[in-house]
Amino acid sequence: MALAPQAHPQPTATVTRTGGGAMTGLVIFLFFAWGFVTVLNDPLIAKLKGLFSLNYAEAMLTQFAFFLGYFIFSAPAGAILGRIGYVRSLVLGLVIMASGCLMFAPAARHAVYPGFLLALFCVASGITILQVAANPYIAVLGSRETSHSRLTLAQAFNSLGTFTGPFIGALFLLQNGVTAPASTDPAQLAALRVHEAELVQQPFLVIACVLLALALLFWNLRRVPGPVAASASPNPFRRVLLTRPRLILGVVSIFVYVGAEVSIGSGLTNYLMLPSVLGPHTGAIGAMLAGLLHKANGFNAAQVAGTLVSLYWGLAMLGRFGGSFLLSRFTPGKVLCAAALTATTLVLYSASNTGLLAATTVLAVGLANSIMFPTIFTLALEGLGEETANGSALLCMAIVGGAIVPVIYGATADALGLGHALIVPACCYLVIAGYGLLMARRPA
Repeated sequence: MALAPQAHPQPTATVTRTGGGAMTGLVIFLFFAWGFVTVLNDPLIAKLKGLFSLNYAEAMLTQFAFFLGYFIFSAPAGAILGRIGYVRSLVLGLVIMASGCLMFAPAARHAVYPGFLLALFCVASGITILQVAANPYIAVLGSRETSHSRLTLAQAFNSLGTFTGPFIGALFLLQNGVTAPASTDPAQLAALRVHEAELVQQPFLVIACVLLALALLFWNLRRVPGPVAASASPNPFRRVLLTRPRLILGVVSIFVYVGAEVSIGSGLTNYLMLPSVLGPHTGAIGAMLAGLLHKANGFNAAQVAGTLVSLYWGLAMLGRFGGSFLLSRFTPGKVLCAAALTATTLVLYSASNTGLLAATTVLAVGLANSIMFPTIFTLALEGLGEETANGSALLCMAIVGGAIVPVIYGATADALGLGHALIVPACCYLVIAGYGLLMARRPA
């Protein structure tokens, strides 16, 4: 998922700008960690859908729980940062995030779907605090002249996390496939669900241990002299912001963009497994992957589809390099409009075709996604001046689209099928195209 730009003001005072190479490296690793954990939702959704015999709308409640945590904790996270500072905020975020991962254990032990939703809500709450603290912290850890390069490097590691997460997640979470337990006996069904749920919890328990180790490292570094966080938090609900059509339409565009990106990623494993898409080809692709990785027991169909989701996020990572070139040659509004129209075309083309063509075109949407989030964000903030921090906070709250749109996508998939449900993200991309065209005609 796209990295949310910092919504809070830069520090107004610093003790020193030299936090040390160890601190910088640790903070950069955090960007990788939350990117990795965030996209584990994609294979997890496919697994939980089969495990609990859910329909698509019910399965998408995983993203609802996750992004609801992001929405609720965005504003309080800024206040926490101002009160306890950067390093202690990072420790708090890591502990909350690790607690959410540990909550997978009781959820698995009792095999209850709401337990997993609560765990994901907790994980997302911790990630939110990490993002709010880490984005400005990496910018002030060192000289002002190299702040942009440090943030760019950190964002590259975040993209690396989103690329590797689905691949690793598919290997472990989908090792027994995604089909519902085949039993009509209630006791046997419950036992099968507990067994499969225990496999789900294992990667998250390992992640919890890593996060707690990181929290301990940061806690030991808490007294290292470093920058002081600003005490003020932005107010995204100022009336003056509501009179800025450029900003409000940007909020709508961020809402639908995150919703479209998350919807496609969340349903991609099940979509690629459809007989009309990659169903007949999963055996050959699995054998090829097993040969490349020297995996003796091969890949099942769910693992094949799940690992290919990495291409969706990986293309988004690679597209940022080409997108930077295009944005230096053409106006951002035109580039945004072209990218959104490309995404619309690819989505609809996939929905109306079958086989490898349907698979490759939907995966290629990741490439079109690559420049949308940062371009919408910067276009919406143009001309805000002193209200930039408040406008940024409002835009970050629009990420709640990742909670709402996937549920709509899931309900549409239940009614019309996964292929036809792609009309939902297609409509979202058309909204973004309209915003890009409007911004191209009305520069700030």
